[in-house]
Amino acid sequence: MTTGVAIARSALILMRMVVFGLTLGITLISFQAYRKRPSERLQYAFVGFAFISMGVAISSVITQLSAGETGAIVRVFFQMAETIPFIIGFAMLYVSLYR
Repeated sequence: MTTGVAIARSALILMRMVVFGLTLGITLISFQAYRKRPSERLQYAFVGFAFISMGVAISSVITQLSAGETGAIVRVFFQMAETIPFIIGFAMLYVSLYR
């Protein structure tokens, strides 16, 4: 049974690395687009993708930190901390598409 859990954890870590790599790739592409044609819209898009990438990274780290014995208030704090970069990132993407 522990072998199955170890395999599942390894698969989860691999999937999280893939998600983080994809978000970094999108961030890099949006930065290159901004450098090629500087505009306010592309700048907001780049910042939005950067915050989403940060949210993915923080989410992965916080999941590992909160896996042990933690209190309910600590878990809520961790979840709030991982949600803030996503809020900022999606707000920036919204602004870039709205303008």
